[in-house]
Amino acid sequence: MNKLDLLLENLHSTYGSVKRSRGPFLYTTKGVRLTDLFQEDGRAILGWGGTSAFTMLKNVLNRGTSGSYFTSETYRLEKAVSDFFTSRRKVFVFYEKSQALNGAKILTGKDAVLYRPWLENNVNWESVSAIVMEPALPWTEEFFILAVLENDLTDKKENEISAKKIAPPVLTAITRSFYDLSAALQNRQEKDWFIYDKILCKYFTRKGPYLFPKIPEEKYDGFVNHCLKCEIVINPYFEKPSIVPFGADFGVFRKLEKNPFVI
Repeated sequence: MNKLDLLLENLHSTYGSVKRSRGPFLYTTKGVRLTDLFQEDGRAILGWGGTSAFTMLKNVLNRGTSGSYFTSETYRLEKAVSDFFTSRRKVFVFYEKSQALNGAKILTGKDAVLYRPWLENNVNWESVSAIVMEPALPWTEEFFILAVLENDLTDKKENEISAKKIAPPVLTAITRSFYDLSAALQNRQEKDWFIYDKILCKYFTRKGPYLFPKIPEEKYDGFVNHCLKCEIVINPYFEKPSIVPFGADFGVFRKLEKNPFVI
């Protein structure tokens, strides 16, 4: 059992099933509200619900366009990504990061640059030849977007990569997530994250909304379990960051404050 499966199993056995999610919170069948700092490994960084991506997904399902045929959603995704990075892009979707990175190498002969919202703000993204990122869409499957500058694309090599064809409803949700993220980038700032530093920076180093553990790696699994007992869900993987729970009140950390983890 991997660390994520172990965390989810412990969450379920302790608090029951998750019956509803909203913002940075998970509500369980045992009447407990958990504060989510894992946020689906960053895919739920905009929160659970409250964005228009899933509304668009439901609208496409209602229209019955859920088959394997081509739709206009492919071109809308390319427009959304091109607008997001202010440069004309050809877009490919993968299920694995390694495939997206390899695709960039094949198509451009260059290494891709990983994009993470609110980090690497000094990068001139519109001039980067190949960008790989996960959309801000809390779906069970992982999707990795490869966005290649059209001028750097070698068309003859497109058949050499393992890009996936995504069902129209999900593709629509991915497309809309770029507009939701663009709006959030304008609205969320340092002032929205540092207010939790007094509590969280005892255990994490914060960069923007991302929390990198200060806990020694050999103690990290114990810290994950300790946080869960304090009704806080953090990233179970030491090498991956947790995320500041945007919009949460300070009271969600009261149990952790009263019962601090011994480093």
